[in-house]
Amino acid sequence: MSSNSCDMCSYYVYDEECDEYVCLASMDEDDYMRFITSKSKECPFFRLDDEYKIVRKQN
Repeated sequence: MSSNSCDMCSYYVYDEECDEYVCLASMDEDDYMRFITSKSKECPFFRLDDEYKIVRKQN
């Protein structure tokens, strides 16, 4: 598994209406076209979903 797989991304959320996971990264048509035609498999919008980040700041 890649270090930036969708499963670990904060933009990858469950949509109850569609009953599936979707990416909520804000990208326009140009960004999306660049992403799908890129030879790199690294997502430029990846942001680690760190659910403990707030807790660490409180301590």
